[in-house]
Amino acid sequence: MSHWFHRNVLKATAHSTFETKMIAQDCEALKVCSLSTVLCVPGIQYNYLSLSYMSLRCTSTICSSGISDLKASRYRLLELLPDPRNSSAAVESALDLYLALLNGLVTAPQGGPSKLRHNFLFKWTHSLLGNTPQLQQDTVFESANIICNVAIWFMKHAAMIAVKDDIDMEEAKEVHKSLRRAAGMFRLVQKELVPHLSEKPMVGGDLDPRVTTAYFHQCTAEAQEVTVARAIELKHNASLISALANETSKLFGDAAGSLVSIEGAERWHKYLRLKSVFYQAYAYSYCGDNLLSLDQCGAAIRALQESYAQAEELCKEYRKVKGLGPKARPETHPFFKRLSPIVRLTLEKCERENGFIYHQKVPVDPPELELKATYGLVSPEEFVLPPTSPLWTPVVYAALDQVKSNPKDPANSSAAAKVEGDLTPVPEVPLPQSGQEPKNESGCVLQ
Repeated sequence: MSHWFHRNVLKATAHSTFETKMIAQDCEALKVCSLSTVLCVPGIQYNYLSLSYMSLRCTSTICSSGISDLKASRYRLLELLPDPRNSSAAVESALDLYLALLNGLVTAPQGGPSKLRHNFLFKWTHSLLGNTPQLQQDTVFESANIICNVAIWFMKHAAMIAVKDDIDMEEAKEVHKSLRRAAGMFRLVQKELVPHLSEKPMVGGDLDPRVTTAYFHQCTAEAQEVTVARAIELKHNASLISALANETSKLFGDAAGSLVSIEGAERWHKYLRLKSVFYQAYAYSYCGDNLLSLDQCGAAIRALQESYAQAEELCKEYRKVKGLGPKARPETHPFFKRLSPIVRLTLEKCERENGFIYHQKVPVDPPELELKATYGLVSPEEFVLPPTSPLWTPVVYAALDQVKSNPKDPANSSAAAKVEGDLTPVPEVPLPQSGQEPKNESGCVLQ
């Protein structure tokens, strides 16, 4: 199903050294931010703690700090994201480990804001804005961006599984769960992190509320596609399928509406509009089938006439739109190609029955679709920030010094980012594409 998904590129980020002034009263403080075996002299003030292999001479105490927790956990997480074939468990575990450590830079061990929140400068690109990074000296900015990047990975992970020619029930559940998980992550970023940023989100960036809203609705709608496909395969009541398809159409429409005023989102916006019209077509098609069963043949004909034309035209428009990320090819996908014969055969049946039996007038306006499905609607899976790592003890916190620089210094601005140069795009593993026709009624490989 990768032909049927639009996926934006992963966000790129610069290497973070986590350098900070330190008063090394306790060797445990070094464990959070260093990579090596550290030799400590109690009571000596060290000018800088650098995330590199290092040895500090001492006369009394030797501490083995193991791996650099902050730096290494960040590196490990970013190392997993370019490949959508990695397991979701591995990615979630790496994310939780890094966020637990990062939380210690946001909240002090005794509660309240941490003096360390603005110690480190972070650089991130945005999925719609090219390779020039945004710079902020704010750990909340880092948390929001890393969670967004993992959510995009979950979207790609779902697409990678769905492209298979024959997936089993457990794989279909993984697709469903991954998309719901991504939706929950975008919701947390929008509701709990963006309001607490030290600076306003960049216009058109991934933390722009319009963009996070679009991602949230897209993930929820795509998860609901699994439900629609399942309902079609199990031959549920046509009225239920119509209602589910209509709800899915509205979700895609809401996502598209969020992007209307964002420059550079034209292809993404067109994709979301196309998906909205596509599921509206399915809703009208099954509405027509249901109306025919209720002997409302004239209304059924009008519903079926409404169901296909817009989707076909938008497919052509989507192919012409330029933008970031790989193009989806919905008009070549079996799920779309099956729509035409479904509508045509049902319409021919309705017209034949109306000519022989009902003789009903075909109304000018299409019938109203059922506004709310009774069940089967998807909700995002709640994502909760992990508790702060136990490594952040009061002693460790006290040993690290606060940086005195202003996080809103012009040197940390977007203009400075342009002078410094672009970041290298993430070398993503491409999603595979399948051209085989699935052997099921919906034309969808999600069963």
